[in-house]
Amino acid sequence: MGIILASASPRRRELLEYITAQFSVVPSGVEEVVPKGISVLKQPEYLSKIKALDIAKLYPNVIVIGADTAVILGNVILGKPRSREDAKNMLTNLSGKVHKVVTGCTVVKNGKVSSFSVVSKVKFQKLKESDIEAYLDTDEPYDKAGSYAVQGRAGAFIEWIKGDYFNIVGLPIAKLKDYI
Repeated sequence: MGIILASASPRRRELLEYITAQFSVVPSGVEEVVPKGISVLKQPEYLSKIKALDIAKLYPNVIVIGADTAVILGNVILGKPRSREDAKNMLTNLSGKVHKVVTGCTVVKNGKVSSFSVVSKVKFQKLKESDIEAYLDTDEPYDKAGSYAVQGRAGAFIEWIKGDYFNIVGLPIAKLKDYI
């Protein structure tokens, strides 16, 4: 039985290779709209499910993995920045604070749908404006939830992590391997 990763993320592709080298990538084009009433902590799981089901209907005889990651500060999801100013605001808000990174995963296997979420906590150091500006001068923050990549230059901003590091990168491989 083959495996399909329903994500265009190069980071997820790289992480899934830690579990298996035998998979294909078929990104879902489903519109990522979350119905009212779903808590911010459950939204990534909901989005992972609609992505996985979107691809599973096209490939019913393979294992399909959907995933979605959110950076959450307080009760607010910090998505991908729309501009340099947006990225600066996110990083300024994260400075010196603890936030959560939640990755929701859904595995569709033999018609059975299994979903779960993994939560990690991240504490940023108090950032200098010059550090933020230097980071914004790179390409790194602009396609990342929360405007940072823990596995990149923003790793220098991290005071501590509690939980699964790979979850923060975008795929909680330790838990996912038990589902496939």
